[in-house]
Amino acid sequence: MSRPESRHGASFQLPEFEQAHLLTTAVTHKSYAKEQGQPGADNERLEFLGDAILTFLCGEFLYRDYPQADEGELTQLRASLVDKTQLSVFALQLGLNHYLRLGKGVENSQGRSNPRLLSSAFEAVIGAYFLDLDGDVDAVRHYLEPFFVWALKQRQTDEPLVNVKSQFQSWALAEIGEVPDYVITAESGPDHAKQFVAEVRVQGKTYGRGQGPKKQEAEKQAARSALEGLGLL
Repeated sequence: MSRPESRHGASFQLPEFEQAHLLTTAVTHKSYAKEQGQPGADNERLEFLGDAILTFLCGEFLYRDYPQADEGELTQLRASLVDKTQLSVFALQLGLNHYLRLGKGVENSQGRSNPRLLSSAFEAVIGAYFLDLDGDVDAVRHYLEPFFVWALKQRQTDEPLVNVKSQFQSWALAEIGEVPDYVITAESGPDHAKQFVAEVRVQGKTYGRGQGPKKQEAEKQAARSALEGLGLL
């Protein structure tokens, strides 16, 4: 499996595997295994293992690098670093969307863009890597921590790792199978002080409205409104 190009300025790559079958299993969805007549030869058990490893190593990383944070702050940070949305971004960084082995039905329903499937694949890859290393947790820690550092650094920039527009798009693709449309519905004010109103729609249904001095800002506010309405923010 060739290494994908990095995205968003990151330099993440898939780890080298001695046992290639572990990586193959990590990117195999149960729908594909079932179609191939190999039930159980999917990534769900590796996902379980990877989830436990990620939670532990993320917690350890935060405990060590944020000595002034209290339990509540650490818990919130850890949850944000290992949730479905964040892990799906890590998966995209590695190009796992290109390598997922999916059944035809899942493939045809935008499975490669599904945050749940992507995050599961990332967890499975971490579980597989741990096994490939015969349980060398130090090597897995060394591989994972740059992901955590990068994600936290991105949140301090003007362009966060997962902004509200991309987060709403992930939801729309996973739940509806459509990319959202942004429509500017109103424009007011003089040229030097414009105000725009935007709506975000999926299959013609309006999910959120927003306003801002630029079209892009109005669209972001519409996406934020949509996520808040769905209880995702």
